[in-house]
Amino acid sequence: MKRHDQHQLLYTPEERKRRDETPWTLVQGILAPLQFLVFLVSLVLVIRYLTTGAGEMAATVSVVIKTLILYLIMITGSIWEKVVFGKYLFARAFFWEDVFSMLVLALHTAYLVAVFGGFMEVRGQLLLALAAYAAYVINATQFILKLRAARLSAQRLDAEQAAATGVAE
Repeated sequence: MKRHDQHQLLYTPEERKRRDETPWTLVQGILAPLQFLVFLVSLVLVIRYLTTGAGEMAATVSVVIKTLILYLIMITGSIWEKVVFGKYLFARAFFWEDVFSMLVLALHTAYLVAVFGGFMEVRGQLLLALAAYAAYVINATQFILKLRAARLSAQRLDAEQAAATGVAE
């Protein structure tokens, strides 16, 4: 079996320990699926409005709520990243995910500016929300794939270490 060095792993042993010990990991673990659930409900409401013209207020409020949860997960995620990696954003392990997160934040913020500033008609605002949602789905996929790869890599490393020390799994 091929040996892995720490550069191939998402977390160094010290970072993995900090990740496992910080309460911010649990916070992220709760907020991520909550945000996804809010996204799904909001997506249905936005599509409903765009296709039928019904439920303008529900669609608008749902996007605002989704955006507020996005801000919350970004703030707490930055704290988590600081605790685990020593940087609030753009740590080595999540650099490209954080870069794309900035686009997601920009699009969601543009939506809020459009709504509260009275820019664009509702249809345009909700089309902007859909663009923000498409970016969010791409970004969420980035994180899911990264974390899955990290889990699999850590399992392989643990198995290699167990084999090297003669410990049965």
